[in-house]
Amino acid sequence: RFDVRRSRALPNDVAIRLMKLAGRRLTQEGVLVLVAMTHRTQERNRADALDRLVELIRKAAEPPPPPRKKTKPTLASKTRRLDTKVRRGGIKAARGRVRGDD
Repeated sequence: RFDVRRSRALPNDVAIRLMKLAGRRLTQEGVLVLVAMTHRTQERNRADALDRLVELIRKAAEPPPPPRKKTKPTLASKTRRLDTKVRRGGIKAARGRVRGDD
């Protein structure tokens, strides 16, 4: 268990990112709970949980990626898209009932 909200070792922005990364492992009180049962001994399980906690904190400490710049589609891609729409519409329009001589 690691109390993310009350930890003074973590800067505020890192703690917020850590809480987002924790997901369902975070309790209502802001305590991060890591369960480790892969090894046969308690010491190795504790070490495993500690390693995973350190890895989560390192990941939360990384700066967030820069925001994505919006781009507009090129004129050629717009033209290609409209051409295929027209072609597809023509195929669908050609599908019709076959009129029989009744």
